Amino acid sequence: MHELAFPLLVGLIVVALAFDFLNGLHDAANSIATVVATRLLSPVQAVAFAAFFNFAAYFVTLAFPSLHAVAETIGKGLIDQEVVTPAVIFGALGGAMFWNVVTWQKGIPSSSSHALIGGLVGAGVTHAGIHSIHVGGLTKTMVAIVVSPTLGMILALLVMLASSWALRRYTARQAERSFRALHLVSSAAYSLSHGLNDAQKTMGIITVLLYSTGRLTGEFEVPHWVAISCYVAIGLGTLSGGWKIIETMGSRITKLSQHQGFAASTGGSIVLFTASAMGIPVSTTHTITGAIIGSGVARRTSAVRWGTASNVVVAWIITIPCSALVGSAFYALTLLF
Repeated sequence: MHELAFPLLVGLIVVALAFDFLNGLHDAANSIATVVATRLLSPVQAVAFAAFFNFAAYFVTLAFPSLHAVAETIGKGLIDQEVVTPAVIFGALGGAMFWNVVTWQKGIPSSSSHALIGGLVGAGVTHAGIHSIHVGGLTKTMVAIVVSPTLGMILALLVMLASSWALRRYTARQAERSFRALHLVSSAAYSLSHGLNDAQKTMGIITVLLYSTGRLTGEFEVPHWVAISCYVAIGLGTLSGGWKIIETMGSRITKLSQHQGFAASTGGSIVLFTASAMGIPVSTTHTITGAIIGSGVARRTSAVRWGTASNVVVAWIITIPCSALVGSAFYALTLLF
């Protein structure tokens, strides 16, 4: 157990919730890029819509508690729980927030999830050495970097093909009306799955902090007040929007129709709900980007702006190592005081 004065504990929890808010702000594009790009909803309506369903994920976990497995992976599946100190938590949050701010200002849709994972690994290794890493948990997360966008792309492509066949007898106007309704439903599902997977990363950080300081004991379990706080924080962050990233996600990669928007958000939500059930902290940014590309490829390969897509991929590759370095630096700062 690590001693930490109560005001410092509260301060660190506030920093964690600030990261969660920034996560919602940074990842707002994940939830609303397709509905904004297709003009299904206005930007203001879209962010309110997404924020509501981000928070509604809390009620899903009340019905299915096993969906909180991602928080457990973050809390004790990446770094040995015994070596996690308040300083390590500070380093992880500092590295993740720094990287999120840099990429948000540049309009780069990098992963907040992988920024947090990189920050945690960097601070943890600096504190306790390479042996503190749980190889299995980190490997599962690294594999998901490749698998989640690939699955998103494949599923979106299949949804495009299946729905085109199902509505083949519809007139263009009938099909458009149907896809508008379906797109709204699939966007709600995606926002729900986004809040479910992403808010849990901060829950895991706060919960392991409470265990490390002796405020919680016994089996690893997320307190309800922590869960509610995290869902509120990410919902408010989404409500604040992230317009530069929305532009990249919603229009620069490929132009979207209602049909493609429906396919992308459907494919993405399937991946995220499955990952949450398996306790895998996947990147919602990676997933929806792959799904948007898949919906574009279904129309024609040239519909995708591959130059923009390749720039996004570069951001994915460098996020974990860069945030790990910054997380290590923030941890080192605590040694000076």
